[in-house]
Amino acid sequence: MSQSPATGGTRQVQSRTVTEDEAEMRLDRWFQRHFPELSHGALQKLLRTGQVRIDGKRAEGKDRVEPGQSIRLPPGVSNSPAPRPQAASRPAGPTISDRDAAEIQKMVIHRDDHVIVLNKPPGLAVQGGSGTEKHIDGMLDGLRFGFEQRPKLVHRLDKDTSGLLLIARTGQAAKHLTASFRDRETEKLYWAIVVGVPPKKEGAINLPLAKRPGAFDRELMQVDEENGQKALTHFRVVDSAGRRAALLALWPRTGRTHQLRVHCTAIGCPILGDRKYGGEEASLSTIADSRKLHLHARRLTLPHPSGRGELKAQAELPPHFRRTVEAFGFSTDGV
Repeated sequence: MSQSPATGGTRQVQSRTVTEDEAEMRLDRWFQRHFPELSHGALQKLLRTGQVRIDGKRAEGKDRVEPGQSIRLPPGVSNSPAPRPQAASRPAGPTISDRDAAEIQKMVIHRDDHVIVLNKPPGLAVQGGSGTEKHIDGMLDGLRFGFEQRPKLVHRLDKDTSGLLLIARTGQAAKHLTASFRDRETEKLYWAIVVGVPPKKEGAINLPLAKRPGAFDRELMQVDEENGQKALTHFRVVDSAGRRAALLALWPRTGRTHQLRVHCTAIGCPILGDRKYGGEEASLSTIADSRKLHLHARRLTLPHPSGRGELKAQAELPPHFRRTVEAFGFSTDGV
């Protein structure tokens, strides 16, 4: 086994095998689970220099790992002082508090042997990050419901976006669901209340998106006609209040980061409460919940991971969104 100098002395290169419970996990999330003291920047440097490899091949943080794959751990990382236990060694029962287990179980709106569907409240992150202690990923043990395997995330929502979130109960279900999202076999409907009214009752927003260069926030996006990735959203005005605001139905046909938020701002109708992209123009002084994001993952339709039929789910609106709908007198019929 090779050796290489590292801070604190000479340390050996090691490898670790991906477990069944970690199927389809992003490589950067895998490292976050096992080596929480390794910063995002340090991991990216190791990846760029080829010191982290999957089955001997260079890898990127976004790569998905599969059970049985061997991950090369560079010197120093392999001897981290306080790695988290491997997922395979987790006990079969919940490892979270009764309070958190009860909280996440209240979000369940559908459950079968393959998938769990949550109606995520706004303000709760899906995954951990800097300064985020409580998140869905850390509460998943509360959704075992007698299964030995720990449930798995297969997609995500922004922290302040509410609505449908799919959780796979098995590794096989995770593969099927991930493929459905990747192959665009999933139809996603979002509802949004926007400030202003689009010039057309319905249409398409076809504007490529890219990360904003030099931004402190790594997820800050912008329209970039030259270097951006294709991003397509179809929309329909469900109802409007004069020219002040509108209730939109949004169908994202691609899955870019913050796609709906950037697209709505780009057509002059920022989502109510989205100060990140809309600034002060994303607020209305007459609306009590004006500073809360009004974006809700309303409906999902996709092939059931069992291979039989379709999975259809619909999530009720959160209280702040419902209050604003009532304040404007919006009709929600027909969508």
